[in-house]
Amino acid sequence: MSNQKKEPSGCGCANIPFSVILIIFAGGYWLFTQRNNIDVSKLVSQAQQITNPIVNFTPNITANPAPIIVPIPQATPTKIPSPAASSIAKITPNNQLTPIKPSIPKTAPLPANPWEKKIIRGIYLSRYQVTNNADEKKIRERVRYYRSQGFNTIIHGVWGNGCTMYNSKVMQQTLGYKSCPNLFQDQWLDWLIDEADKQGMQVHAYFEKGIKIDKNSPIFDLAIEKKWVVPGVDKTYSAIEHYVLDVEIPEVANFFKNILVEFVQRYPKIDAVQWDDYLGYHAELPGKVDRTAKLTTFVQQMITGMKKANSSVSFDICHHNPYWAKRYFAADWEKWNVDRVFIQVYNDANFQEELNYVKNYHGIAISEPQFHRLQALLDNPEVKSVLVFPGSGKPEETASTVNNLIKKNSK
Repeated sequence: MSNQKKEPSGCGCANIPFSVILIIFAGGYWLFTQRNNIDVSKLVSQAQQITNPIVNFTPNITANPAPIIVPIPQATPTKIPSPAASSIAKITPNNQLTPIKPSIPKTAPLPANPWEKKIIRGIYLSRYQVTNNADEKKIRERVRYYRSQGFNTIIHGVWGNGCTMYNSKVMQQTLGYKSCPNLFQDQWLDWLIDEADKQGMQVHAYFEKGIKIDKNSPIFDLAIEKKWVVPGVDKTYSAIEHYVLDVEIPEVANFFKNILVEFVQRYPKIDAVQWDDYLGYHAELPGKVDRTAKLTTFVQQMITGMKKANSSVSFDICHHNPYWAKRYFAADWEKWNVDRVFIQVYNDANFQEELNYVKNYHGIAISEPQFHRLQALLDNPEVKSVLVFPGSGKPEETASTVNNLIKKNSK
């Protein structure tokens, strides 16, 4: 083997280790094949910040050596993602926002007058004032009439003087009568409720006279025979003598509860039932007997039975103020668990004092003698509802009078 030293050829590449050259070519080939997957511009910029891996290798270089050129693949331009559809919809080709059409404000409704602001604007119809000989057309017309006079609630008698104003199985089975003596069509209350619903009104079933009867009741003789009445005559109102059915007798208490349950099941769309001050005992009945607790128990049981049968129906009373009711009628109604209370104020003598009670409950019931106070009641926001009882017995005329008074005062 010759020990003679070879002269370098004209190319300085011979002095670069062959492994380094392979690495360079291999890297270039890899970059070329991955050009579609790599952002080369970023790679190059990063490479400028990295020390050359062969910087520590110092080859013997002749003058003006031929440079080694490694082909660098061209980077494919990065695709810009398309904007979201919601963005496109808001941008025009000139990058201007699409003008938004101004919304046209709706005409504001006229403010309600003081009468219309009352939650319940009710009128009482006694059980005979509509039902007698009334066909469907007449009943529906009556409902529309009261709606036209500004009322939103009809409080219609469905019970009174010990009998129902509809054909009752409970009445038939218990007393042998199916209803009060009346020339009504069996569907009269269905028509009334249906038309009221169409007119945006409510119907409250009025249990007129409550637990009291008079000598004209179809069950009077039977009640006397069965000893269902409390001894003595109830003279709450001097014009008529009443007899009070004794609800301490289980048979009497069950009769009333069954009547109420039957009613709310037969007429499931009724909005409320209302009992008045005849749900009570007059203080001047003979004997010093406190019936307050027994009456409370009776009413609570009756309400419980009704709610189980139809929980959507409101149990309301229209009674004397709580002090007067308990003191003179054994009616401690604050313990009855009723849904709504309307205070009867049919007497002008203590009207202002009665208003102190009215504002704590759900409304007031007045009659024609209080019409001169109507506007003051409407202007009083603490009076939540107003019920009108036509003491004259002419509800259509009473409704018209109320409507005319309201129109006159609103001018």
